[in-house]
Amino acid sequence: MDLGLKGKVVAITGGSEGIGRATALRFAMEGANVAILARRPEPLAKTAREVEALGVQVLAVNGDATTDMARFIDETVKRFGRIDVLVNNAGGSGQNAFDKVDDKTWRSDMEVKLYAPIEGVRCVVPHMKKQGGGSIIMLTMSAAASPGANQLPTVVSRQASVTLAKALSKELGAHNIRVNVACVGKIKTPQQERSAKRAGRTVEEHFAAHAKTVPLGRMGEPEDLANAIAFLASSAASYITGTCINVDGGVSGVV
Repeated sequence: MDLGLKGKVVAITGGSEGIGRATALRFAMEGANVAILARRPEPLAKTAREVEALGVQVLAVNGDATTDMARFIDETVKRFGRIDVLVNNAGGSGQNAFDKVDDKTWRSDMEVKLYAPIEGVRCVVPHMKKQGGGSIIMLTMSAAASPGANQLPTVVSRQASVTLAKALSKELGAHNIRVNVACVGKIKTPQQERSAKRAGRTVEEHFAAHAKTVPLGRMGEPEDLANAIAFLASSAASYITGTCINVDGGVSGVV
């Protein structure tokens, strides 16, 4: 199915590895030009080369979503003349008990998962209004809708981004700007690999243990998320806004 993304311009935060990398490659496969923002220069350059090898243009910006969002959007517009899609992907998923989360951790979590997307939206919306529309996609975690114990602060900041997306969809719909959320489950990412190392087990053991908790019986691949994100950004989803799609193998307890 043609998703109508050829020639579009897509800006992705946290775009150098894991879900961000897979998303950049997925859009490139559809013929979209891609801008990626990431903190680590080596993975950023590697992903940029992979994207470029697919025959599209790429802009790689080394920076932090919490401090460099305005520069990222500005450089993307200067390079491509427009932005059709913004994917707010940057952010980890630190989880702990309430009494073990200090003020610094609360603030840093909110900075990357809520305030950085707010800044991204603030910067990109004027361009989308001028060009007649666009698509904004937030990434959150499916557990944010039904949080459990020891999942702070990430479930709070992640659910805040869902509320932000819903409110924005009401405000921006008249400008043909759609705002949606992809709710992430247990995905095979470098972050999960680092979690395995901290737990003192192999990546294979870590993935197998998590797979047992997923109704579909496996952890997701980054490409599973990338496919959903590309769909939400595409013309095939032109009447979808203000919604959240669970890409979690059935883990979520809510629809």
